[in-house]
Amino acid sequence: MADRVSDFLAQWARERPDLDTTPMGVIGRLSRVDEIASRALQTTFQKFGLHRGEFDTLATLRRSGSPYTLTPGELAASSMITGAAMTNRLQRLEDKSLLERTMDPSNRRRVLVRLTGAGRELVDEIVVPHVNAEQELLDARLTREEQTQLAKLLERFLENSGDVSTHDTSKD
Repeated sequence: MADRVSDFLAQWARERPDLDTTPMGVIGRLSRVDEIASRALQTTFQKFGLHRGEFDTLATLRRSGSPYTLTPGELAASSMITGAAMTNRLQRLEDKSLLERTMDPSNRRRVLVRLTGAGRELVDEIVVPHVNAEQELLDARLTREEQTQLAKLLERFLENSGDVSTHDTSKD
């Protein structure tokens, strides 16, 4: 049995046999995987009254470590969204009392975003079912060996695209 992307590739092969559609197959499948995973994971977030991006923002603050504080720019960069989109997201989360924005006491022109106690509790409550949902999604489709292989291939793709770690792992 073939996937839906195979159908698109077969159509291109029929209409334009001169094209090497291998890149379309890879990128198309990555796109479909993202759609499938997003739908599956959104179910978990909805149970807690959040959207995926809101969870991502709270999780970014949580994994930053105590005092769970970053600038809006740092949050936007980690989420790869615009500053305006981050501002809207922060407002929704602040309205839910999951984070708070304050002026940086050392630089009054700079805003800091801090995870509240309620925000930290919520992230800690969601992260376990979130990871479990991701694992179930993968385990139903790939062996652990295939998951490891796929993770390494995607890591290499990202590294070769300039999306490299900002953490010096040689010091660990």
